[in-house]
Amino acid sequence: MAIFGLFNKEKKDKLDQGLSKSRKGVLEKLNRSVFGKSKVDEDVLDELEEVLITSDVGVDTTLRIIERIEARVAKDKYINANELNTVLREEIVELLEEKATPDYNDWDLPKDKLPYIIMVVGVNGVGKTTTIGKLAYKYKNAGKSVYIGAADTFRAAAIEQIEIWSERVGVPIVKQSMGSDPASVAYDTLSKAKNNNADVVIIDTAGRLHNKINLMNELAKLKRVMQKLIPDAPHEILLILDGSTGQNAFEQAKQFTKATEVNALAVTKLDGTAKGGVVIGVSDQFKIPVKYIGIGEGIDDLQIFNRREFVDSLFKE
Repeated sequence: MAIFGLFNKEKKDKLDQGLSKSRKGVLEKLNRSVFGKSKVDEDVLDELEEVLITSDVGVDTTLRIIERIEARVAKDKYINANELNTVLREEIVELLEEKATPDYNDWDLPKDKLPYIIMVVGVNGVGKTTTIGKLAYKYKNAGKSVYIGAADTFRAAAIEQIEIWSERVGVPIVKQSMGSDPASVAYDTLSKAKNNNADVVIIDTAGRLHNKINLMNELAKLKRVMQKLIPDAPHEILLILDGSTGQNAFEQAKQFTKATEVNALAVTKLDGTAKGGVVIGVSDQFKIPVKYIGIGEGIDDLQIFNRREFVDSLFKE
């Protein structure tokens, strides 16, 4: 599979490095499944199925991939076992392309939706605050003016952490005291951003899932209040998922997509795990694009997801 040009070498090298643990695990399992085999037969496909499932691709997505490879083998009549890696990459990319997931350009914004409002949701501990800080950094480096709203008012630590990031990145933050109404914080943030012709507003929200009804009501109120100032806000409801939790990320995605109209996903902490296959499963199973991936702890280690480059890096021999 060719490298697809949207990434420069530095970005691709970072992606390769960030997925090294996942790639090592996948390739070791894959090589064991085809060792000594001359062709892709039923036994190889059974072993490949196990490789994908144990790499956190997910059962449903794995079965779809296996079906595609079976069809490919039947069509081509003969595929050497040594070609399996290439065939696997091609079929996964085509599967993800069929989902019509858009390829995003680097940090572009729709000109008819400024300020562009991003409401960030996700449970505590998934890297939500860090992702917000990195998003703010990326947009600021792209020449955009950014505001952060600290609307997770249920934890003092959340306000302090997001404030540290705003200072580090050098973008203004709007906050109130712990226990304040999150919708009031969101309203104040949008008001200041609008008055100062900001390009991007990133709103943090409380990372709670213990009561879905309360969560739904809280997020619905946030949206209603923001829409008093900007009728189509928020433009992006971004769900943050921790890639290192593997299948638990699927469950979080199910819960949050029931609670609010999530329209973008970010999968974080991929550099510290062998569970990178979860990105493929999440991309396939939810009708929501993975927009960002976190591949390191550095401030610049948040990338816009590109399915071709990701698959190439995950299965790169």
